[in-house]
Amino acid sequence: MVLVWCLILVLMASCSSGSGGGAANPDASGGNSAGGSTDAPAKPDDKEESNTSEMDFDMGGRTIKWVSWYDESIKEDNPDNIKKKQNLDELMKKHNFKMEYVMIDYSEYVNKVTSSLLAGEPIGDIIRMARPWMIPTLVKQDLFSPVDEYTKNQNVFIQQYTNDYSQFEGRGYGFRAGINGASSGIFYNRTLMGKLGLKPLQEYVNENNWNWETFIQAAKEANKDTNNDGKLDIWGLASASILVQALAANDANLVSEGKQNLEDPKTKETLDFISRLATEHIARPTEGGDWTEPGQFFRQGNTLMYAGSDYEMDGFKKDMPDLDIGFLPFPKGPSATEYRSHLTIPNYLTIPKAVEHPEQLVYIYEKINDIESIYDYPKQSTLETLFKNEDDIHNAKIAGEVINVVDGKDGYPSMPYYELVGEILEGNSVSTVIGKYKEPFQASIDEVWKK
Repeated sequence: MVLVWCLILVLMASCSSGSGGGAANPDASGGNSAGGSTDAPAKPDDKEESNTSEMDFDMGGRTIKWVSWYDESIKEDNPDNIKKKQNLDELMKKHNFKMEYVMIDYSEYVNKVTSSLLAGEPIGDIIRMARPWMIPTLVKQDLFSPVDEYTKNQNVFIQQYTNDYSQFEGRGYGFRAGINGASSGIFYNRTLMGKLGLKPLQEYVNENNWNWETFIQAAKEANKDTNNDGKLDIWGLASASILVQALAANDANLVSEGKQNLEDPKTKETLDFISRLATEHIARPTEGGDWTEPGQFFRQGNTLMYAGSDYEMDGFKKDMPDLDIGFLPFPKGPSATEYRSHLTIPNYLTIPKAVEHPEQLVYIYEKINDIESIYDYPKQSTLETLFKNEDDIHNAKIAGEVINVVDGKDGYPSMPYYELVGEILEGNSVSTVIGKYKEPFQASIDEVWKK
């Protein structure tokens, strides 16, 4: 239960975009081993070679149950989704089946799905899973069918999800279409920026000079005591607790190939950056709130920058209608050459081993999603809905082109992640903290992988 609740608290911000067509929440943190991956799967030179050959089968009128923690039914809200819905209707008629979308409350999801799998009576035929919920424990028990031999169509399947994020002992167990995840970056209050007379933050991006140094400079310049009472009442940054985003932005990670990675130079650079935000009092201090506190600070209109993910823009538009809110990529770390977004828990669709003919289910999914999109890039419709400013749209697009998975805190129940972060934010020496936590980090990793 401890594992379940830890996962629930972290993954709430990382529910994924509906790869069957309708999007509930794009991936935030949220799916996705160390390294980067492109937002859109590259189309092969010869599409026909990657397509699965037409299959002829009759499913006897069975109902395929597609299980998720959100509604993954196809919403006919844009031309692409209309075509996907048409594809589904034609497939149901041709292959004689029905599709039922089953939603399970997030707080109950892991327990219900896992119990059904262990009992040999899967709760669904297609089940959305997050990597830590199934790998290595459930996959070791042979509860899922590998699908990598069925996911060669690069026009549909994001190859990283099968060949990397859901990989275990040389086989891939998950599949996914659409987008890799949400674009993470920096929201900023353009209205406040103008009032303070600061250099427009977009100029740093235009100059290819948006990095950790200019980020700190901008935050410091926004820290103001406007009523001369000796206390700040305008802040440049909502929180210094942005380690995951910074690790991704520096091509760093906490875990690499089953080993703690705290001593890696890129990881140490990142911890030094977080330490600086705290010890130089660059970020707004906490008032004892929960994980929502930074967003609440930003909504007050007196904080310039907030680290978040693109889908949060809907909430800002609703809660801050009179303010002009912009979006920037997360600033580049010193070891990165391009902007990065972050993801902590890869999630994807899976097929339980007890379900017959997994190749038919993957084939149906492929044929639903195998369309010629009217859009220039996969997230165009979403980003143009979220943002109206062309710079913001472009920034979100480039931020999401490479998504780094930060492996660590979500997959290891006993990892003292928050304790490490707490000591860094308290100003303790980074070298001392690394020396203190490297062995507990390794023990938490071994606990999962050496069972």
